[in-house]
Amino acid sequence: MLMLVENHSLPRTAAFFDLDKTVIAKSSTLTFSKSFYQGGLINRRAALRTAYAQFVFLAGGADHDQMERMRKYLSAMCRGWNVQQVKEIVAETLHDLIDPIIYDEAASLIEEHHTAGRDVVIVSTSGAEVVEPIGELLGADRVVATRMVVGEDGCFTGEVEYYAYGPTKAEAVKELAESEGYDLSQCYAYSDSATDLPMLESVGHPHAVNPDRTLRREALARSWPILDFNRPVRLKQRLPTLSVPQRPALVMAAAIGAAAATAGLVWYASRRRATVA
Repeated sequence: MLMLVENHSLPRTAAFFDLDKTVIAKSSTLTFSKSFYQGGLINRRAALRTAYAQFVFLAGGADHDQMERMRKYLSAMCRGWNVQQVKEIVAETLHDLIDPIIYDEAASLIEEHHTAGRDVVIVSTSGAEVVEPIGELLGADRVVATRMVVGEDGCFTGEVEYYAYGPTKAEAVKELAESEGYDLSQCYAYSDSATDLPMLESVGHPHAVNPDRTLRREALARSWPILDFNRPVRLKQRLPTLSVPQRPALVMAAAIGAAAATAGLVWYASRRRATVA
């Protein structure tokens, strides 16, 4: 009797993805500004300002100073927001707003890493209330995101509890590697921004995706792969076999099922020919 024994000696690996302009074509937080406006969380002036911030973000990428200004602005803007209301708005509009702007190339990469047995981790500067549902939509195994302080009244205080940005992302990656047993030399990372250089440097297989000028220059100097993603597509419009991340066990089961179905068709055809003869 053949016994299959899992090999626990192999190190675990993961693929770490930045979110905005790496997996999705826009800023995840700013994309919800219209929904927050319609939900009464922000006024028209704030909605227009976030629309402008989205334009700046898309036009050339935000540098460190711009990101700091955006962080301060968003922190002040969300002060007093009811957290449960934010989660409900995100849940209600997630598929309409985020699904259409997911890069097809990124979705395929996520599936490939899952098929290879790697965990997929989204590491984003955006708030957890936005990133966690997006991570679930993408089939990610874990999410690292900015967390705001929530008061006893269930509303944001405007203070930041944990800011997932720059070196902090790299620290989160290393902490996950320690707790989950990832071999970082065999792990992958993807980002569009030079602010994520510490995260990219922490893994053995860094990739620049739609890189800003600084990151492109660094990637060329270090011979890192540069990927250009430009095909946003709804997940449900992709091939059915690619719509759900597949683990190796699921792939094997699918292969066995396909082989069994093929064998059945061959047997049926041979029986039919024998009967006719």
